[in-house]
Amino acid sequence: MQKFRSNGKLLLTGEYAVLNGAKSLALPTKLGQSMEVLTGKTGNLTWISYDENENIWFQSDFKIENGNFTPITLSTKQNLETTETAKRLQQILSSAYRENAQAFHHKGYKIITRLDFNRKWGLGTSSTLINNIAQWLEIDPYNLLKASFGGSGYDIAAAGNDFPITYQLTKNGPVSFTADFNPPFKNDLFLVYLNKKQNSREAIAHYRNQPIENIQDLANKISGITEQIIKSENLEEFKLFLKAHESLISKAINLPRIQTELFPDYPGVIKSLGGWGGDFILATGGKEEKEYFRKKGYQTIFEYQELIK
Repeated sequence: MQKFRSNGKLLLTGEYAVLNGAKSLALPTKLGQSMEVLTGKTGNLTWISYDENENIWFQSDFKIENGNFTPITLSTKQNLETTETAKRLQQILSSAYRENAQAFHHKGYKIITRLDFNRKWGLGTSSTLINNIAQWLEIDPYNLLKASFGGSGYDIAAAGNDFPITYQLTKNGPVSFTADFNPPFKNDLFLVYLNKKQNSREAIAHYRNQPIENIQDLANKISGITEQIIKSENLEEFKLFLKAHESLISKAINLPRIQTELFPDYPGVIKSLGGWGGDFILATGGKEEKEYFRKKGYQTIFEYQELIK
């Protein structure tokens, strides 16, 4: 048996702008996804995925034939999510085969994946899977990402790192470095899951429809803020840079800041994380500020050090 594991992720700076070369700060999480690979002789691949409560959320057999992985059984009721998951997994495995066909040297496989986090949280169910498969088959995870889900790739970089990283797309490809980001005020930071999925198509369209010089200017400004956030020595300084970042992205995607829209009376500072899609936010404050969110019905709250590596 082989076993692999990858970290989940949160993007502290650079949402949207990371696609155009902005230097971004990505935070690997202590929660991730593991994958066990066992070999067999059936000529098929059995896939079983467990959630954070050890319940099976997806299961299927795939027939392996000439580099194709065709779903042949679905053990759960074939709802839309199950069908789409099977199709996406078929796409990933077939792409992986094209990257390194030699790696599939056994007639059959049984693969078991286990998540540490709720799939709805947006911590990287897909990116941790891509990175685990890439480790198993010794292929480039960025190529596999491009052939399947697409995206900037910062989540892949976070999946394979145990420290905060800066991530940047350059003309020579993705570049990531360990970031010296260990704020002395981290006890005054916490994360809240909003459970407020939003359709981000309009935001992305507005962002992409801007003149290229505006987009490049935004990327340069975000890169500068990323550097300043990493260097922040106190909470007040950190909060100023968070506000500046939120204002720039808000204007670029034509959406109000999450703090303005949902929490206008919040005494601290709130920063959207990732694609402003209603997953996690970073908030500054202590016990009273956490209670503010609980009273509003937000019960999934993590201390910074509890979730971030």
